[in-house]
Parts: sequence; structure tokens; C-alpha cells
Amino acid sequence: MWKEKYDYLCSMDKETYEKQKAFAGKKIPSMNRRCVGHDYQSRQIYMITMVTEGRRPLFGRVVGRSDAVAGEEAPHIVLSVLGEAVVKSWMATHDIYPAIEVIALQMMPDHLHGILFVKERMEQHFGQVIKGFKTGCNKAYRRIILGEVECVATLSQHTGRGEPRPKDDRRHGLLFARGYNDRLLLREGQLDNWLHYLADNPRRLLMKREHPDLFRVQRGIVMNGQSFSAIGNLFLLQRPFRLQVQCSRRLTENEIQEKVVECLNAAAQGAVLVSPSISRGEKAVMRAAFERGYPLIYLQENGFTDLAKPNGKRMDACARGQLLILAPWEHHNERTTISRNQCLSLNDMARILCEPLDLPPYCSDDDAGER
Repeated sequence: MWKEKYDYLCSMDKETYEKQKAFAGKKIPSMNRRCVGHDYQSRQIYMITMVTEGRRPLFGRVVGRSDAVAGEEAPHIVLSVLGEAVVKSWMATHDIYPAIEVIALQMMPDHLHGILFVKERMEQHFGQVIKGFKTGCNKAYRRIILGEVECVATLSQHTGRGEPRPKDDRRHGLLFARGYNDRLLLREGQLDNWLHYLADNPRRLLMKREHPDLFRVQRGIVMNGQSFSAIGNLFLLQRPFRLQVQCSRRLTENEIQEKVVECLNAAAQGAVLVSPSISRGEKAVMRAAFERGYPLIYLQENGFTDLAKPNGKRMDACARGQLLILAPWEHHNERTTISRNQCLSLNDMARILCEPLDLPPYCSDDDAGER
């Protein structure tokens, strides 16, 4: 109830939102919020994400190999009949709303990502465009999928086999889960990043399938009294030489470069570099080590949702076993500036992680050298 009420408030104009947000209840992580204060009738480029109700893989299946770059083995989705109908409905957006240009669409088994360009001010709210798209997809869903379900339900009534569908089951009749996620294009280069992200989705899914342990969010990882959530190669914690990377903000460029050389030499000798990568110097060191393929442990302020996964090159690094990302705190949706106390806490955690650890039960000393 609180989530629905909060999502409703977030779709309002900013003035109304500020007046009523105190009554929305506790704020919880959600990907289905609108941008408060944005004019959803104005010229804008959006990236839209929608998921099926219950995350059912109704749109098709992803096939291929994550390491293949061309040909039939390259990662791609084989669409179902329903998936093809959804694509057709998305591509027809311009025919219905001439002010909107369809830039891209990436179908996945249980969700879709699409990019739309509102080229000029519309009479309709952008939300009405998405609502109309969903309505068209629901009709296709009821025709293609629910026709089969109705036949099964009828058969069960006459033969006693199977189970008739519950009348209050929301999955029957509505294809998509409530709400959707939109992102606004705000800066140069963002569209290219979006297009790459969409095109790379099938490969990323195959990578998760091929390396499930490296991409599953693991919670309650306790090390020397501190609890973390984690994504990536937990075996890096078993490596005998872990080196904290901590750089004062007062370091000069020459001093930073000296620190980079020092840490890269240590990594070349087998050290795992550990840092929240906050200061300019820490970022320079960790970036240089990352580009050279050295093993790294990052600590981050924001936690993970259950379906979280690394972005961009970090996902490839996780698949190679090069990277572990640790988060000591819960996930939040707000864009916040990390506080000084949080910086100090994360650096202190990095220091503790570089001390001899109480080995957790998921790994033994003999296993440590295998990854």
C-alpha cells in the first residue's frame, strides 16, 4: 500500500508532491518513479523499461554464447509470437503519435528497454503514450496467451484435469507489471551509452547464466564483524595480500602518479587492491589497475537491490573473476553526496578488509587459489 501511494505522489507536479510527500509513508526502493517537476509534454528523449507481471519470460528466449561476436552464436533473442506483437505495437508509436520518434527497442524474455524521442511539445502527457502502448499489448496478450489459458481452464472443468485460473489473479488480463521506469536524456554521450546498454542486454543475460555465482547478490557476508552485501568474486577475499588504496585529497598530480606506480607494482606482484575509490588519487589508482586487469575490491556507499548487476565493463570484470563489489549499507534510490563520515567509515572498512580475516564458511584455503 505504501509503495503504491508513494509512486502516485512521485507522478505529481513538484508543488503537490512537496505538500503531500509527508503522508506517503516510508520510502522504499522502487524503479517505477517519475521525475518530480519534469514537464512530460515537452521535447525530450526517454529510455523506458517495463517488466512483465511476475517477471514471466513471455517475449522469447535469449540464445547464443556470451563470448561470440558474430553469426548465429552471437547473443540474441528469439521472439515468441507475443514478443513479435509487442515489437509491432512499439514500432507503431510514431503512427499514433507523429510527434514521437522511435529510436530503439531491445526485447528481453521478461522485460523490454526502449528509447523514444518526443520531438515537439505534445497535447498528451507522455504517460498517456505509455498507457496506450500497454493497452495495445494487453489486447495481444489476451488474444495470444489467454486464449490458451481459457482452453485449459475449460478443459479442467469438464475433465477434472488442471486447475482453473483464479478470478483475482492479476497476471491474467494484464501483461505488464504496474508502472514503468523512465530515464531522461540530460547530457552529451548519454544516448550512445543507452544504445550500447540496450544492444548488450542479451550478452549480459548469457553472462549471468554462465557465471551465476558471480552475479547473484549475496547478503549477510560477515568479515571481521562487518556485514556486507556483495556482487562478484568472493574468493578475492581469500587472497593472501590485500592492499588498501587510500590517498589524501591534498596530493599533487606528481604524488598521485607516484602512488599509481607504487600500487600497480604491488598488484603485479599479486596484491588485491581494496578501496572505496573516493578521492581523485584513489580513483586514478583503481582505474589504472582496472584497465590492466588486476584484481580489485570496491566498497560502495549504495547497496544492492535483489536484481542488481554491475554496469558496463564492471560486468565483464566480474565474469573474469577480477572484481568484487561490497556494500555495507542498504540500497537507496536518491542521488546523494557521500558524507565525510561515510567516507571515513568506508576507508576504515577497507583497512579492516586488508587485515587477516576470519574465513567465512563459503570458502576454504584450498579453494582460494582456484579462481
